[in-house]
Amino acid sequence: MEWTKERRYRSMDDVSNEEIEGLAKLVSQCPWRQSFHIQPVTGLLNDPNGFAYFNGEYHLFYQWFPLGPVHGLKHWYHTKSKDLVHWENVGLAVAPSNDYDSHGAYSGSAIEHDGQLFLLYTGNTRDENWNRQPYQCVAVMSQSGSITKKDFPVIDNVPSGYTDHFRDPKVWKQDGIFYAVIGAQRDNKTGCVVLYQSANLKDWQFVGELQTGLENFGYMWECPDYFELDKKGVLIFSPQGLKAEGDRYQNIYQSGYVIGEPLDIEKNELTHGIFYELDRGFDFYAPQTIQDPKGKRILVGWMGLPEIDYPTDKNGWAHCLTLPRELMIKEGKIIQQPAAGLELLRGEKTEATKVLNDESAAFKDFEGEVYELITDFSASTAEEFGIELRVGDNEKTVIKYDALEKKVIFDRTHSGQSFAEKYGSIRKCELDTETISFRIFVDVSSVEVFVNDGEEVFTSRIFPGKESRGIRFFSRGGQTNVRASKWELVV
Repeated sequence: MEWTKERRYRSMDDVSNEEIEGLAKLVSQCPWRQSFHIQPVTGLLNDPNGFAYFNGEYHLFYQWFPLGPVHGLKHWYHTKSKDLVHWENVGLAVAPSNDYDSHGAYSGSAIEHDGQLFLLYTGNTRDENWNRQPYQCVAVMSQSGSITKKDFPVIDNVPSGYTDHFRDPKVWKQDGIFYAVIGAQRDNKTGCVVLYQSANLKDWQFVGELQTGLENFGYMWECPDYFELDKKGVLIFSPQGLKAEGDRYQNIYQSGYVIGEPLDIEKNELTHGIFYELDRGFDFYAPQTIQDPKGKRILVGWMGLPEIDYPTDKNGWAHCLTLPRELMIKEGKIIQQPAAGLELLRGEKTEATKVLNDESAAFKDFEGEVYELITDFSASTAEEFGIELRVGDNEKTVIKYDALEKKVIFDRTHSGQSFAEKYGSIRKCELDTETISFRIFVDVSSVEVFVNDGEEVFTSRIFPGKESRGIRFFSRGGQTNVRASKWELVV
């Protein structure tokens, strides 16, 4: 099927029930549908949007093109949860319907105000010459869950000095004033973030460009998110156009953060340290955070990347969201841990211990395609040691520690059906440590690895055969003690 511009930008009102039913049937036949991750009912999912706690529930929206695994006319799709673990599909939330979002309801955020949830998003429009004009728009969700779009944009122009790449507002409230950061591109084709303020979420004033220490850092900054944690200011964003540097910036686009002093609103300045990647794996982009009712900062990311074909495409859908992660700051870096409550998924537990001496070993009842695995390696003299997951006759996904290089390595070279090969099949990061622990969540077509209680995280889609269910532990060039616990996950 050729995805022409006309096919990508059809209104759902013009789509027959037969086409929707056919697409749903195609999706249901896919062998790589996930079990405990948020995924689209059909079509393409991308950025998480409007993440909020409202009316006693977590609400999470995502960018959605319903008709296929491509980037077309974007909508917001709505899911909700009481515990960040079990999610309920609510359905279509925001659809393009007026002159200000005619070519897509693009990414944005949410905030509670006056007993309602305000959804601030970028409306994408195109003229007859396909020139873009972005608007920042508002929809409002009542406590009953009904959503009403405002008939006018709340920010109707791009400030002088910036291109039409101007999107993804993230809103917060501070000292009685609402603020929003928006991802932007300067006229000189470099990326940045700008700041707006409002007293009522309807009338917004341009404060100016957020001053950072990153003047020439990629050509566009997407999905900015500012918050304060442990009395520090944190800016998360997704810069496009960074060149690879050693093990860093290996993906087509990156996502990361800077930490510094709290944002100086008067000077519109963020004094900060170096840029760190949030995730060292293959498939992670456009994260968004909220503060939960207990004051914890929770992050969800898109488990995917733009401009890459995935094996699920032929079944009419693409991508999912990551598990929610709690953020903390330790020694100037963000630590990410699976959100509390994910233990609710745990079913039957299996444990094993062994001293591995230049060998591989499989343990009784350690196998599967959906599980949580915690493995500790200690007292090691081995040159390298680790785990092989989703092992089959010719398939395996390898997570290991190279003690000579002092690097954690994620290798999906033989993980199953290959894709995105031009970006490589191995990811690495430096970690100088005596002991290593891996907390790993394996779903039907993904792996999320939390290293040493979240000091580093690797997220990856994998597409193995259903018969590839084995788990092996290994050491090479010496010995290591391994202790492993595995839980079946029950959704």
